[in-house]
Amino acid sequence: MLKKFAVGAAALLLSGSVLIGTASAGTPVLDKREHNQAQRIRQGVKSGELTRPETRRLVAGEARLHANEAAAKADGVVTARERARLQAEANRESARIYRQKHDAQTRH
Repeated sequence: MLKKFAVGAAALLLSGSVLIGTASAGTPVLDKREHNQAQRIRQGVKSGELTRPETRRLVAGEARLHANEAAAKADGVVTARERARLQAEANRESARIYRQKHDAQTRH
C-alpha cells in the first residue's frame, strides 16, 4: 500500500500536476522553487544521475514540502515565520537534490 502511494506521489510530483492549484494563497516564490526542484529531479532520472531509491527519497521530500506548504496555507494566510520555515525546508531539499545528483552512484 505504501509503495503504491509512493509511486503515485512520485508520478504526480514528476508530472507537475501537484504544483497546480496551490499558487493562490501567496507563495509564488516557493511554488516556482518546487517546480524547479521537480525539474531537477526529472533531469537526474533522465540522465541516470539518480538511482531509484534516491529518486524515491527526493520525491518524498518534495511531497513533504508541498504538504507543509498546504498546511501553512490552510488558514488562508502564510505568516512570515511560516514562509521562512518553508524556505528553509526548500533549501534543505535543494541541497539533498544536489548531493544525490553529484554522488558516485548512478543508475545502470
